[in-house]
Amino acid sequence: MNTFKDRENAFETKFAHDAEMQFRAEARRNKLLGLWAAELLGKTGDDATTYAAEVIKADMQEPGDEDVYRKLAADLGSLAEERLIREQMTMLMARAKAELLDEN
Repeated sequence: MNTFKDRENAFETKFAHDAEMQFRAEARRNKLLGLWAAELLGKTGDDATTYAAEVIKADMQEPGDEDVYRKLAADLGSLAEERLIREQMTMLMARAKAELLDEN
């Protein structure tokens, strides 16, 4: 019985860790996306940091990435096509995960 309970606890711990890491990776990806988009918009310094925080906040509207995409697409307009925004989302997610792994 203890073995089963130990395995259950280990599974729950791993699930919680994985969920936290995914949340952290998405938040970091969104910050990186915000800084990338801010550069395209000509924002620097505190303005760029504030814009990145807005992108992070946009991800809280609904599950998934579409809320972030819609914000970026609306803000960037003709500065970036859908393909470019989605490529950046994918590339920066990989970068965010790699950075988190390097930190641990």
